[in-house]
Amino acid sequence: MYFGKHKKFLLALLAAHSFVAFVSCAEVSHALKNLSISKKDSTSESCRVMSKAALAKGFVYLDDVDPTIKASLRYKSEENFLGKEVAGYKNPVVMITKQAAEALKKVQADVKKDGYSLVVYDAYRPQTAVNNFMRWSKDVKDQPKKAQYYPRINKADVFDLGYVAERSGHSRGSTVDLTIIEDGKEVQEVKEIERTLLDGYKFLFLDDGTVDMGSSFDLFDQASHYENKLIDEKYKKSRTYLKEVMEKHGFKNYSDEWWHFTLKNEPYSSKEDSSYFDFPIE
Repeated sequence: MYFGKHKKFLLALLAAHSFVAFVSCAEVSHALKNLSISKKDSTSESCRVMSKAALAKGFVYLDDVDPTIKASLRYKSEENFLGKEVAGYKNPVVMITKQAAEALKKVQADVKKDGYSLVVYDAYRPQTAVNNFMRWSKDVKDQPKKAQYYPRINKADVFDLGYVAERSGHSRGSTVDLTIIEDGKEVQEVKEIERTLLDGYKFLFLDDGTVDMGSSFDLFDQASHYENKLIDEKYKKSRTYLKEVMEKHGFKNYSDEWWHFTLKNEPYSSKEDSSYFDFPIE
């Protein structure tokens, strides 16, 4: 297809739902570049095409079910415990089973009543990404984010301590890492703030504008356990609020990570090898 200098025509096509069927993502990106439209101003949604394997397993894009739920996809960025984008995250979209998405929609409706919105950090995670984590754990020289994410533990122990799993519930598609933010606010670029836990240990709190839970997402430390004696009561109340609203709509919390929830009646059993998927996020 020839775009030439017909900017208005191209923008109209980009807005059309059927545009993906007529032109490849590479052509769209090239055309946008020529028209001086920034990557930030363009939408990845016009290029997302879920694999047949994912569709066959009942996966959906979360924003197709509830576009009001916010996302801050850390593994599609360099702001994570690896310090770089994680393998398998090809597109900045939230993929999840339809059952989990519908449940999150109900959670969102409830937190909205209280003046909040959900913010998803991660949902479906392909086995390719888990394998990337495993390779990272074995390289003792690769630790650019130790101070921010695992200051008190040896990176080789992250699997043994349960912060990362060789067979992740995320790969079954009904587990989600999330938090809440005041409704109307947007997630901000992370700011590092030194904070002291009740045991006297000083650590870096990664403030992204979401509700303060006493420790930041993916901090591998006891301070991130749902129940601990290291954080003030006000943070415990915020964690309890999130946990209770998630439980109300069928999710169960992982006790070592306040942000981690799995749909109790998830469609794919943890006991079956076939439940752990590896199609990319695209």
